[in-house]
Amino acid sequence: MLTRAQIRLVMAGLMLAMLLAALDQMIVATALPMIAQELGGLDQLSWVVTSYLLASTAGTPLYGKLSDLYGRKQIFQSAILIFLVGSILCGVAQNMAQLIVFRGVQGLGGGGLMALAMAIIADVIPPRDRGRYQGLFGGVFGLASVAGPLVGGFFTDHATWRWIFWINLPLGVAALAVIAVALHLPRTRTQHSIDYPGAVLLVAAVCSILMVTVWGGRTYDWSSPQIIGLAVAGVCLTVAFAARQRSAAEPILPPRVITDPVVAVSAGLSLLSGVALFGAVVYLPTYLQIVRGDTATESGLALVPLTGGVIVASLASGVVVSKTGRYKAMPVIGAAILAGGLYLLSLVEVDTSMALLMAFTVVVGLGVGGFMQVPLVATQNAVHPRDIGTASSAIAFFRTLGGSLGTALFGTIQIRTLEEELAKGGLPPKAVQLDPGLLARLPAAQLHELLEAFTKAVQAVYLWAIPFAVASLLLALFLKEVPLRGETPTQPSAVTLAVTGVALAWLADRLERGHSPRLLAAAARLVPDVGDGAGGGADEGAGGGADGSTGTAGVGADDAARARVASRRLLRPLAGQVLLAALTEKERK
Repeated sequence: MLTRAQIRLVMAGLMLAMLLAALDQMIVATALPMIAQELGGLDQLSWVVTSYLLASTAGTPLYGKLSDLYGRKQIFQSAILIFLVGSILCGVAQNMAQLIVFRGVQGLGGGGLMALAMAIIADVIPPRDRGRYQGLFGGVFGLASVAGPLVGGFFTDHATWRWIFWINLPLGVAALAVIAVALHLPRTRTQHSIDYPGAVLLVAAVCSILMVTVWGGRTYDWSSPQIIGLAVAGVCLTVAFAARQRSAAEPILPPRVITDPVVAVSAGLSLLSGVALFGAVVYLPTYLQIVRGDTATESGLALVPLTGGVIVASLASGVVVSKTGRYKAMPVIGAAILAGGLYLLSLVEVDTSMALLMAFTVVVGLGVGGFMQVPLVATQNAVHPRDIGTASSAIAFFRTLGGSLGTALFGTIQIRTLEEELAKGGLPPKAVQLDPGLLARLPAAQLHELLEAFTKAVQAVYLWAIPFAVASLLLALFLKEVPLRGETPTQPSAVTLAVTGVALAWLADRLERGHSPRLLAAAARLVPDVGDGAGGGADEGAGGGADGSTGTAGVGADDAARARVASRRLLRPLAGQVLLAALTEKERK
């Protein structure tokens, strides 16, 4: 059992690791133009993001299973090391092909960082208290959403884009050191059997589904043989994976876990929330930079209100869950607020004031932070302890999958809407690339038309995100609220224990002195008979009578003797134990 100080240290290490993964998803976006300029391969630029998401999404459930089999700490440290190796390789890449491959290596490590950090929380924190700590992790995501664009813009403008990868090294080393020193989990030796065919089927299914959203409507038409073939392959591979999980000795996603009603609903919530969240966060900086003319740093600063809403709501929901032990209301309220915030963002115009825009983002942040951690809390509470790693990874997997699908889907919606609006305004098709040189040559009237077209494209993104938030709300209504396991009452403080011990000692003294007849009569009932201890009782009675014979008037000698026995045999030892507990609690803190 870890002490509070050790738990705080472990949480610091886990938050550092999660910051690595969350920051990496945000930091690359602002550096992509400079990367394309230096390495070439503008047509392959989207793969810098896609390769990471593919590897991360496909690897997430594998980490959960491996951690259940071989131990959480070792697999978590391995994930950090893989992520750091990938970061180093990305920083030294000499061409776009190398960078894409190395981003895949980085994604393999990143897929384990979030999932295993969530699982380790379940290993060291009781269910009732997890909401409080996982609320802090929600704040880490919010911090990364702001720090990512800021740090990426700073390194790109003042140093080199390679530092967006190398900055991971000190954070990763610090996380490794903290985990190695502070995290001590019991180790069990069991026979293991990895479901390699299931792993291959899962990776193939995820890749097929993601490529449909990446290529559909951009590289190929939605009705093209390539997209239809990928969609059919994705469905068939998913069915084959599900069948394999029913026959495998140790499946990656055990049917008993994923078919649990709480886990199934939580997985759906994670998927839908991932889609809606990325729709809210990813495309707001592009609006600020293109339409308002903000720099990368300024667009990052504009996300601070959204982050503040996420952090406040995450911490508040964590406290509510920990205090009340109830969690179902959080995703319902959060999804409703998120839908309202997305609708407000769909109203943005070219001339929308920054103050009003920030107010809209605060609403979105409050909605996201209100329920993003609840699916994990509910899932970890519902499954058997041996399945916590697998279940946690499943939730992280569906959230990452939702983010990947949302990024690709909303990107397609944005580009298609922009192309349609440009065609209506008679603008050149090349304007869809938003090339700075081309924009500089456009007349003022056409430039205004282009900004109007881009604003409508952003509006379309947020309008399409609303149904996913509404679906989250409806699905949350079916979330079964299972009483939190391991609910622990609040531990009395050292001061409370000390005062209680002194009060018990004072009460024992009053009984022995016989100052209160009613108190003597009540205490006498604690000792029904002093027969075997008559000698001791007589001695105690004689001693007590000398001190306070007047106080025992109206009370039988037998009651007085039994009260004094109760004092010396029960109350005084109990007072000593409570005072000792007070000292222990003080030392523990």
